[in-house]
Amino acid sequence: MAILTQEQAKALLTKVLKYSKAEECEVNIDSTDGGNIRYARNSVNTSGGVSSTSIMVSSAFGKKLGVATINELDDVSLEKVVRRSEELAQLAPENPEYMSILGPQKYGTDSPTFSPVSAKVGPKERADAVEQSLNVAKAAKLQAAGFLENSTGFSAMMNSKGLFAYNASTDVAFNITMRTPDGKGSGYATRGYNDFSKLDTKADTEVAAQKARASVTARAIEPGKYTVILEPTAVAVMLENIMYSLDDRQADEGRSFLSKPGGKTRLGEQLVDERVNIYSDPWNKELPGRTWAGDGRPQERVNWIDKGVVKNLSSSRYWASKKGAKSIPSPDGVIMDGGTKTLAELIKGTEKGILVTRLWYIRTVDPQTLLLTGLTRDGTFYIENGEIKFPVKNFRFNESPVIMLNNLEEMGIPERTVSAESNQNYLLPPLKIRDFTFTSLSDAV
Repeated sequence: MAILTQEQAKALLTKVLKYSKAEECEVNIDSTDGGNIRYARNSVNTSGGVSSTSIMVSSAFGKKLGVATINELDDVSLEKVVRRSEELAQLAPENPEYMSILGPQKYGTDSPTFSPVSAKVGPKERADAVEQSLNVAKAAKLQAAGFLENSTGFSAMMNSKGLFAYNASTDVAFNITMRTPDGKGSGYATRGYNDFSKLDTKADTEVAAQKARASVTARAIEPGKYTVILEPTAVAVMLENIMYSLDDRQADEGRSFLSKPGGKTRLGEQLVDERVNIYSDPWNKELPGRTWAGDGRPQERVNWIDKGVVKNLSSSRYWASKKGAKSIPSPDGVIMDGGTKTLAELIKGTEKGILVTRLWYIRTVDPQTLLLTGLTRDGTFYIENGEIKFPVKNFRFNESPVIMLNNLEEMGIPERTVSAESNQNYLLPPLKIRDFTFTSLSDAV
C-alpha cells in the first residue's frame, strides 16, 4: 500500500478503534515499501521489491490482554481483528505486570528519520548505485559480493485514551565484500543512512578493494595482548553489547555486569574511561531516530554513559513504577563522542599494533563480566612505526567491551556505521585500544 500521511494514518486508526468494546484498546500500524539488489561474482543475481503492512490490535479487560494482527484493511477484516483480540483477552490469564495504556503524549512535529530524496528512490537509482560498485570491482579484477536495500515506511499508534503517535522513515543500507580471484584476500565496507544521497557505493567499494588486495599475503603472528585500532564497524559489535545490558531490571535482579550484591547496581559509578560519552538523541542530524518508543513513551536525548559514569538505565513502565523511578525506553540509535583524528592519523601515531576492519560471530562467554568472543575478518593488518607493514591472519578474541573502554588510548572522528551482527545503525569513532586479547589464530580470510 502507499505510505500513509499522518492524517491518513490517524483516520484509519480511528476507524479501527471504533470497533473496540474492550476496557482499553491500542492499535499499531506498520508499513514499509522498498527494494533491494543482491550481487555476487560481479553479477547481479537478485533484484526485488518488498511491500508490507500490518495492523496489531491490543485489547485489555482489567489485567487480561489479547493481541491479534492482520494485513487486510477492508472494514470486515478490521472489525474481525478487533473481535479476535478481545476473544483472546477474555481467554488469557491476568498479567500481574500489565500497565494501563498511556494517555496523550508530546512528540516532535516532524519525523527526523524521513528524507524526501530517499522516498523517491526506485529500481533505477539502486541499479545505478550498484553499477558504480561493480565497475570498481571489474577494473580492479576482484570479485564483488554486495547487498543494497532501501525502504520508505511509517509507524503509527492510537489508543482509547487519546494517545496518537506517527513517524515516517526512510533507510538505505549497503555492504560490500571484495575478494581476490584466488580467495586469499578479502575486504569489507558497510554504510547505512536515512538520506540516499549520502551513499557513495564507489568510494566504499574502493575501500573494500584496497583491503582485499592488501590482505593477500597474510602472515601468522602469535596471539596475545596487542594495541589495536578498531574501525567503527568493529566498535559497533562490541559497544552494542554494553547497550543491550543497560537495563534496570536485569541489573536489579543480578543478571547483568551492572549488578552488585544485595540487589544494588553500578548506576552512578565510574564504569569506563572518563573520555567515554555515549548517548542517544532522536533529533541528531547524523543519526536521527524515532521520537517515540513502541509503547508510546516519548524518546528524548539520554546520556547513558557520561564521562565514563553510568548515568541512566532503560526500563519498562512496570519496573520503573515498581521502583518509583523515571521510565526510560531503550534508545533507537546510539552515539559515542570521539576525537579529531582520522583513521589514518591514528595509524600514523601507533608504534606497534593491529588494525581491525571487522569483528563477527560475537558470542557471550560470561554475562557477569560481559566477556565476549568472536573473530576478526576481511582485512587485519600489522602496524609498525605508524605504517601498515603487512596483513596478518585472523584471530579469535576474548575481550570485554567494558575492559576495552578502560584501556582506551585514543578516539577518532565519529562516523555513521552499521553493526554486521545486528544491522543497527550507530554513530561511532574508530578506537585505539591497548592490551586487546587475541587468544588463537583463524585460517579464514
